[in-house]
Amino acid sequence: MSTDRIAAAGDNQRVVIFDTTLRDGEQSPGASMNLEEKLRVAEGLEAMGVDVIEAGFPIASVGDFEAVKAIAERSKSSVICGLSRATRGDIARCAEAIAPAPRKRIHTFISTSPLHMKYKLQMEPETVLQRVTESVSYARSLVDDVEWSAEDGSRTEHDFLCRCVEAAIAAGARTINIPDTVGYAIPEEYAGLIRMVMERVPNADKAIFSVHCHNDLGLAVANSLAAVGAGARQIECTINGLGERAGNAAMEEIVMALRTRQDAMAYHTEIKTEHITKMSRMISAITGFAIQPNKAVVGANAFAHESGIHQDGMLKHAGTYEIMTPESIGLNRSTLVLGKHSGRAAFRQKLAELGYGDLGDNSVNEAFARFKDLADLKKEVFDEDIAAIVDDTAMRTHDRIKLVELDIRCGTVHRPPHAKMTLDIDGVTESRDGTGDGPVDAIFKAIREMVPHDAVLELYQVSAVTKGTDAQAEVTVRLREDGKSVNGQGSDTDTLVASAKAYIHALNKLLVKREKTVPDGIAV
Repeated sequence: MSTDRIAAAGDNQRVVIFDTTLRDGEQSPGASMNLEEKLRVAEGLEAMGVDVIEAGFPIASVGDFEAVKAIAERSKSSVICGLSRATRGDIARCAEAIAPAPRKRIHTFISTSPLHMKYKLQMEPETVLQRVTESVSYARSLVDDVEWSAEDGSRTEHDFLCRCVEAAIAAGARTINIPDTVGYAIPEEYAGLIRMVMERVPNADKAIFSVHCHNDLGLAVANSLAAVGAGARQIECTINGLGERAGNAAMEEIVMALRTRQDAMAYHTEIKTEHITKMSRMISAITGFAIQPNKAVVGANAFAHESGIHQDGMLKHAGTYEIMTPESIGLNRSTLVLGKHSGRAAFRQKLAELGYGDLGDNSVNEAFARFKDLADLKKEVFDEDIAAIVDDTAMRTHDRIKLVELDIRCGTVHRPPHAKMTLDIDGVTESRDGTGDGPVDAIFKAIREMVPHDAVLELYQVSAVTKGTDAQAEVTVRLREDGKSVNGQGSDTDTLVASAKAYIHALNKLLVKREKTVPDGIAV
């Protein structure tokens, strides 16, 4: 049901989850996604039970418009939302993009803090107030479901904020978002702000109040939960806390906090938490943003116990050191161990256990072929290996540049290191040689010969998918060109092959980024 019907049903303990991974999350430097990746994420979010999916910012580019429209066309149950500034052109373009969705929302915003109004908008408060009424009224004439946001709301003067909120609701906004745009607030203060607005605005009972918190001080989740305690009933968040600067409130942390601490926070969401691990891994693989090992809920160490005291307690009762189960977030402890003699049926069963049961036959066949190659190299293939294979395979389905062959000569005998590489570029095969200070440098130079570009390498990072000397390497590469950053990721038991894949993945994303121009002023 839409947020207004949730309120009408009288379920005052229900918290609406508004996911903005595809909009605010994608604004994170290097996190751009292509159309197929966005569709995969949107389908995963809908299967997860997300109430509202903010699919993008349609006016930003033709690519963004087409992505939002494609997501709207495929949507079934989630509200598909598009962002727009407080201008008729933005709002009309947004309405056009979300039109195919069975359930749709326009999310329009304008800055309301003195700092933003003076230096960013260069508008007087009364002009901003008038723009609030005009933009919401126009949006409401196009769709029934309109959300209005006060950008930099946590630093807005209270009297003016209340006037703007009252005007937005009077103009037809059904959801009011008071964002902590720069991550400045602290929980008690932010809860007080939400409570103040809801108490002072005469028509506050006609809208659902929402919060959108950034994590600059590490308080995004705490602020969001405090706001719910004060009366907010929608939380805007992203998978893995992805987002600009220090990121947004992490959906998995919010959802599991509400589920785990029902004694202190008697609220609930409709999120199917068993999908959390799969979605977390998918976002990490697509964006190239590795999840820190000690990340709450989804980090590799979240359910790891190395201390002897902890291990002893866990053996006696899991509740001694685990406040939630791995199974509750889809992290299954399977007894099915795969090796080189495992067949396709066992592989499919493992995929289903890991949350990849919806893969098509082509994807399964390609992943199975890579699994067999890996099984020939490793004694035991772990769940993390399978996830890395599937994610890596899915990332490259629509790449314009693909690795065909790589031959490296290096070491103490072969100086300088030499790389011979063959790429498939838009269906045309090309080969080049490259030399460098090291084998990775030689690989990257060979790629540059075939795909000329001015991008600067900002990050080269290697990590192991699992333990052991036979572990797959997972490489992350960040390239920057003309102020645009992209992250690429690749995995393979050969670190040099993984490095080539990661660099090529970043180049493919750079091609997408070149076509994407985001207007100023969308840091809601």
